[in-house]
Amino acid sequence: MSAFRTDGGIVCFGEVLLRLSAPGAELLLQTPQVNVCVGGAEANVAVSLTTLGHNASVFTTLPDNALGHAARNELRRCGVDTSRIAFTSGRMGLYFLSPGAGGRAAEVIYDRAGSSFATAEHAKTNWADALNGAGWLHVSGVTAALGANVAEAAIRAVTEARKLGLIVSFDCNYREKLWKAWNGDAPAILRQILTQADIAFGNERDIALILGGSPTNAREAADAAFRAFPNLKLMAATHRVQHSVNHHALAAALHTREGSAEAPAIEITHIVDRIGAGDAFAAGLIHALRTCSNNADAIRFALGAAGIKHTIPGDFNLASAAEIESFLAADLSVRR
Repeated sequence: MSAFRTDGGIVCFGEVLLRLSAPGAELLLQTPQVNVCVGGAEANVAVSLTTLGHNASVFTTLPDNALGHAARNELRRCGVDTSRIAFTSGRMGLYFLSPGAGGRAAEVIYDRAGSSFATAEHAKTNWADALNGAGWLHVSGVTAALGANVAEAAIRAVTEARKLGLIVSFDCNYREKLWKAWNGDAPAILRQILTQADIAFGNERDIALILGGSPTNAREAADAAFRAFPNLKLMAATHRVQHSVNHHALAAALHTREGSAEAPAIEITHIVDRIGAGDAFAAGLIHALRTCSNNADAIRFALGAAGIKHTIPGDFNLASAAEIESFLAADLSVRR
């Protein structure tokens, strides 16, 4: 039996956001309209896991206003357990997206300072109660990047989850703009979180940031992480080659202390929306580790989840397991 086939639901701790994006390939406010959808790293993972048949919940704080309630209702519509959501005064976290086209890259503008989640009294959280009935906790480095208050909450969350016997997965998800906004010590904070993780989503750049040094490839980085973090059992990441905004090649690899499994690159053309692909990958791997018989099948499925997300508008990956398998079957390089 896989070490990751645990009882209990999956709790995703982090901020739920509204995304405001320019329509089509327009620049922001090129015309006076934006498209709005609900997102956020941990919410994206929860929605995908729910779509794949798991009991997933989001533990967060939202503003007690129409925006916060609409975000909660969208998660609920997608099947996510919203019973761990609290409402307080404050504002909704936002981000703005200008989609790229051709050789013009997409641009993200964050507007998250002072949000209900960022200013919540996380120090008062009783994590034993918050994680009651769960078997898994997922956290992202984006959460820790929001400020000292939230960084401390993320550290406490993973520490208490480990004490309670939960599996802890952590997506390094380094966001330089967010860390610089408060001069946060990203390496030190991410290192404390990673100390408690069973599974890490990250690559050689993340490990170089967290541990120093300059690993030359993902396997070397994984070996360094395994030496530094005794609890870590598995590390996984995608590798992207971007030919243009609308044409990417995406591969993936999974590393354990015993060896590696790789999924060869798939060519993704006519990209609709790449936002959330990393979260789709994380959710796909969590699903696969709980259901697949071997690591090769697991990383293959996770890559398919990330790949198909590029065809779906919005932050959420709404593809079922069957749809992901059909997507993979269309690419000869990742067929069994």
